[in-house]
Amino acid sequence: MGFVEEYLPAMAMFGLQVTYAIMALISRTALLKGMSPRVFVVYRQAIATLFIAPIAYFSRSKSRRVPLNLKTFSLIFLASFVGVTMNQNLYFEGVFLVSSSMATAMTNLIPAVTFVIAMIIGMESLKMGSLRSMAKIGGTVVCVSGAMCMALLRGPKLLNTTQGFGVKSTLFNVESGSHNAWLLGSLCLFGSSCCWSIWLILQVPASASNPDNLSLSAWMCLFATIQSITLTLLVEPIDLQIWKIHSIIELICYLFSGIIGSGVAFFVQAWCVSKRGPVFSAMFNPLCTIVTTILAAIVLHEEIFTGSLLGGVAVIIGLYIVLWGKAKDYVKEEGKEKQSVEKEEVEGSNCQNDLEEPLLSKECIHQIR
Repeated sequence: MGFVEEYLPAMAMFGLQVTYAIMALISRTALLKGMSPRVFVVYRQAIATLFIAPIAYFSRSKSRRVPLNLKTFSLIFLASFVGVTMNQNLYFEGVFLVSSSMATAMTNLIPAVTFVIAMIIGMESLKMGSLRSMAKIGGTVVCVSGAMCMALLRGPKLLNTTQGFGVKSTLFNVESGSHNAWLLGSLCLFGSSCCWSIWLILQVPASASNPDNLSLSAWMCLFATIQSITLTLLVEPIDLQIWKIHSIIELICYLFSGIIGSGVAFFVQAWCVSKRGPVFSAMFNPLCTIVTTILAAIVLHEEIFTGSLLGGVAVIIGLYIVLWGKAKDYVKEEGKEKQSVEKEEVEGSNCQNDLEEPLLSKECIHQIR
């Protein structure tokens, strides 16, 4: 039990980040071989739905099933559109246009962007005299500055030669790896991070409306599949060839991203958050960037530029500054939860003492029921 509590969450998060790195590399390889980013999202979500839906249906009793009313439907539909459909389409378009290492580096912006959006809508508060609040603001500035550096200041090339030219994006009509593609891809990745941040905030009302997380994920995957099909039909030319699986790497990409990337990863992430909290989980995000950059340079011979490397380091530093500023908030929340539990235990013991008296108080009768 001690081993599980101490080391297993860290090992699980390490494995999860390696999984994300492998998924980024496989998807980049398949995209350069002609796979459409939008068709990829459709197949990924469809496979994820087929994987999660039966588990969600058979793992709960009929008494625990929550009806999908209009409010719940609207929240899940919106969360699916922003956090899955738009997020993944922008992300994989960015992976195709730029590189897998750049894509994973940009995901480190998510905590900072989430903080800014939460502050704008009033979910986050700032105390101007607090060091922690200043850390949140400073870390966000460093993160955004690093992302701008990665997008605009490529700098001298450090490793490898050009890879990926000749393959054009059907959305922007630019060649992958070109200068224009680099800027457009960076914007897509930044937009993906913003969508993911908005999705995290939408999770609050969506989870409150449908507290069954497994059922919520199944519905999101289903809605995202339908939305992604619609988007693909609107954007891609009407051609059955783009829907065909042309290589083994495409099939592996679909299955791995759908089952492992969207299915198994959900359980692992949820379990780690329940054991150690969201800050602990977020601290492992830069590991995916490091693993992806190393493997991409070795396996895919992706270019590494000085500006991109320095910008990526700045984003990671800014991430940890923001997490340090947020860490105290989570400590306060855990303290409040602990105090609430202790209060309930005290009230329960008081009721037990009251049972020894000739008369029971109404409050104790209510709690016993």
